[in-house]
Amino acid sequence: MNVEIWSDIACPFCYIGKRKFEDGLQQFPHRDEVDVTFKSFQLDPYAEKEQSQSTAEMLADKYGMSLQKAEEMNQQVTEQAKEVGLDYQLESSVLTNTKDAHRLSHFAREAGKMEAMMERLLKAYFTEGKHVGDHDTLAALAEEVGLDGEAARAMLESDRYEDIVREEMQEGADIGVQGVPFFVFNRKYAVSGAQPPKAFLEVMEKVHEEESENKVNIVSQGESCTDETC
Repeated sequence: MNVEIWSDIACPFCYIGKRKFEDGLQQFPHRDEVDVTFKSFQLDPYAEKEQSQSTAEMLADKYGMSLQKAEEMNQQVTEQAKEVGLDYQLESSVLTNTKDAHRLSHFAREAGKMEAMMERLLKAYFTEGKHVGDHDTLAALAEEVGLDGEAARAMLESDRYEDIVREEMQEGADIGVQGVPFFVFNRKYAVSGAQPPKAFLEVMEKVHEEESENKVNIVSQGESCTDETC
């Protein structure tokens, strides 16, 4: 079973949704058969790398609300994060452009560490107040998950994976991704948003049932040739 997750490092519900998906996955008896891939999505592709606003100030400007109302929204999200074991420190989050962080996730994918890299990036952004647009910070985070820091830095100084980030954003738009997180199962079913673990579990059970129905049941077997014999 293939699960593709469109998400952004700066999306608070993406981290919460990731935890809820993982909870549902742990309850799925066939979880070892599930292949998870993270897809790039930027909430603001044109964001500046260096910004001085706080998260609350950005929300107040973006939605035309008072700073107090924006702070209340942040507190509500923090409480939701706490329910899944995440310690959000939104007042410390450093706003930035997330393109390079996404590029780093694709760099990590080549070493089989994409999921670990995404987890580290999300934690860095939402709970540790790290600047995930800064190349030194990103290289250090890469080393923490077992990647070559200097190789990661060299990649970041180039334009590698920029095309993949753009292509995946367009790919998401083509299949109907309008917001994140967005979970796609076998390119047939989707779960939008940070849904309860039960919602993810139900979809995985349905997909697995359909996969099983598509297999031919062998009722009798004799001598035969395979790719490795005859």
